[in-house]
Amino acid sequence: MDFDTAIKKINSLLRFGSMPGLERIQLLLNRINNPERRCKYIHIAGTNGKGSVCTMLSEMLQKSGFRTGLFTSPYIVDFCERIQINGEMISKASVAEIAEDVFPIIENMNASGKIITEFECITAIAFEYFAREKCDIVVLETGLGGRFDATNVILSPIASVITSISLDHTAVLGDTIEKIAGEKAGIIKKGCSTVFCPEQEESSRVITRTAKQLENRIYTVDRDQCKILSESISGSEFEYKGTNYFIRLAGRHQIKNACTAIEAAAPLRASGFNIPNSAIQEGLRSAFIPARLEVLKKEPLIILDGGHNPSGLESLADAVKKFLCGKKIFCIMSMLRDKAVSEAMAYIGGLFEKVYIVDIDNPRKLPADELKSTAEKYFNDVEICLDKKQAVNKAVDNAKLADGAVLVCGSLYLASEIRKIILDEASQ
Repeated sequence: MDFDTAIKKINSLLRFGSMPGLERIQLLLNRINNPERRCKYIHIAGTNGKGSVCTMLSEMLQKSGFRTGLFTSPYIVDFCERIQINGEMISKASVAEIAEDVFPIIENMNASGKIITEFECITAIAFEYFAREKCDIVVLETGLGGRFDATNVILSPIASVITSISLDHTAVLGDTIEKIAGEKAGIIKKGCSTVFCPEQEESSRVITRTAKQLENRIYTVDRDQCKILSESISGSEFEYKGTNYFIRLAGRHQIKNACTAIEAAAPLRASGFNIPNSAIQEGLRSAFIPARLEVLKKEPLIILDGGHNPSGLESLADAVKKFLCGKKIFCIMSMLRDKAVSEAMAYIGGLFEKVYIVDIDNPRKLPADELKSTAEKYFNDVEICLDKKQAVNKAVDNAKLADGAVLVCGSLYLASEIRKIILDEASQ
């Protein structure tokens, strides 16, 4: 089996959608000799920020000399981004080789009614790869929720890290902060450690109660010991517990994510991982993740952000007001229909000179005409563009004339598609 065939087979499982539950993935892993039991893990769940915290932790561990696996989703440019060791993506040959081993089992299970979904398949491939490559530790990001997420088949992580929680995927995870926090806290295992940054009283109460019930040691971010020294679209410098740090990821929410990653070093050290303070500083400085207030071009300024739910767009709005004050902004936007679209858009309402609505290549997309109808409640000038390149060209031309900026937001899937268009044009 070659890589393209493997990807087609993996993508074919999309038709089964998302099916929370651990029975199917556990059965699949049992049949490939339980690779998930052959590595150590730090497990991360949350509504927003988990990808950033995963990347920061991975960099810190690499700088400490550990062979570090990283499993995240979704990808921005390349499928292989989802599975990495020491910053190197899984090779296409390895994807093909492992897929060739597991797909006969998956197809047999599917035929017998034990359906394996796309995410479960990718999770199994990741576990097998990390086990074969003998990782010292794996930084493992949940896909959806926590309690019934496929990654939650691991037995005892060194620490469970829970990032920012807000209303998202409410049809699956619940329609209150408490319910969603309960699902995220489902990754907490007995006798381990829990790390989080206290935010809303509702989520903090649920996480703390669960951690205590399961006899976890709790590590929390102390906001009173965080002092912001400087902020720009290029990154932030801050002091936490007497030590200075710099992160390339812009926005105040990323400082909170960085402090969460710093706190996560404590249970890792307690478990025998030697993580020097210098490795934490270097790891945070080098951490980069696409489509998080990412500056793609400076002339004109083009910024890419994957914020797609109310909390994400609230953080985006804060950054726009802080870093782009006085600039006319031309926005390219798309969103998924299962998001709290109106609530999210309320945070960015009135911030943009013009909004270009485009469709994305995803079955969960909100049709452009429906998104336009909602956007017109918050913006004076909204236009549908049937072609994404046309939207980019229009936004860029207008930004040049107005000495303004282009902002792409609303969906990580949109960020992926637009990022490729802009970088391809820049290379010509």
